[in-house]
Amino acid sequence: MNAKYVKKLKMSESALVIVDCQRDFMYPGAPLENPLAMEKLPNIISAKKWAYEHGIPVIYTKEVHRRQKIDFGLEMERGDPEHCVETSGGEEIVDELKPDLSRDYVVTKRRYSGFYLTDMEILLHSLGVKTLILTGFDTNVCVYATALDAQFRGFRVIALSDCTHGTTDEFTKAFLDNIDYILGEVMTLNELKELWKDQ
Repeated sequence: MNAKYVKKLKMSESALVIVDCQRDFMYPGAPLENPLAMEKLPNIISAKKWAYEHGIPVIYTKEVHRRQKIDFGLEMERGDPEHCVETSGGEEIVDELKPDLSRDYVVTKRRYSGFYLTDMEILLHSLGVKTLILTGFDTNVCVYATALDAQFRGFRVIALSDCTHGTTDEFTKAFLDNIDYILGEVMTLNELKELWKDQ
C-alpha cells in the first residue's frame, strides 16, 4: 500500500458505492450476466452491513435506459445486447441487495461512469465525502469508469477486490492492478476493516 495515500483515507469522509448490482448484470441468464456476480454478492452485503454499523453513507449506481432505447450511445455498436431498459425489470437492483430508500442513495446513469451527467458529485459534496469505497460490477467497465472519474474530480478511491469482478478473471486482475497503480488503493473488505479499526 502507498502509505502516504492510505494516511489520507478517513472512514468519516467515506461512502460505500455499490455499482450496478442489477438483475441484467447479475442473475443467471441475464443479458450481461457477470460470471462471478452472485458469488461476490454475500461480500457486498457484508460491506453494506459494515457501512451501516459505522455510519458510512451507502450509494447505489443504477444504469437505466429509456423504453424507446435511444440512449444506449455506442454500447450497442460494440455488441452489447439490450439491457437495463426502464420498466423491463432488468434494470432493478437485485432483490438480495435492495436499497433502503430511507437511508441509501440511488444515482441513475446512462453511461458507464457513476459521474457522467449525474448528480453524483453534488451528492458526495453534500455528504462531505472525500473517499469512495467501490464495489459492484463490472470491474473493467462501470467500476473502473467510476474510479477514473472520481480521481479526475479529486476523490480518493478504494476498490474492494473481494466485492467486485470483471467480465473475465484476466480483466478483473488487470483493471484492479491499474486502479492500484494510478487511481487509488485495492484491498479486501477485511483489510479495510483492519486499516480503520481505530478510526
